[in-house]
Amino acid sequence: MKKNPGRTYLMARLPIAVSMLGHGLDRIPKIQVFSDHLVSQFSKSILPVKLVSPFSMTLPFIELGVGILLILGLFTRFACVVGLITMLALIFGSCLIEQWDNVLFQMLYSLYFVMLYYYAFYNRYSFDRLLGRIPNAKQHVL
Repeated sequence: MKKNPGRTYLMARLPIAVSMLGHGLDRIPKIQVFSDHLVSQFSKSILPVKLVSPFSMTLPFIELGVGILLILGLFTRFACVVGLITMLALIFGSCLIEQWDNVLFQMLYSLYFVMLYYYAFYNRYSFDRLLGRIPNAKQHVL
């Protein structure tokens, strides 16, 4: 069978895209319950409620947006950067409330976003390709 790095990239992009989409879709209908739960979790941390509450209300929409962009392969590198920044915020929060198991998973998501960003020149099955937005592999640098 012939190697197809474009198809391989698509198969790598879709699982995290569906995961992010699912996180957003699950949380948006019950956003107040989700927000109240996060605020409660962080009530004894150094983070003030004035930061936790708005973050918890926007997080599901960020997850949904990243998921949609990655499914479409549209603004893929931007979506990876937003996903990574989101993971950094979640890692920081998880550390503050000592949820070390979550940190491990968030670090894996972070690595996943970095790898998708790095290998974006293989993003052939995407809207980015249709729009001519895929970086040239010869000019690719981390």
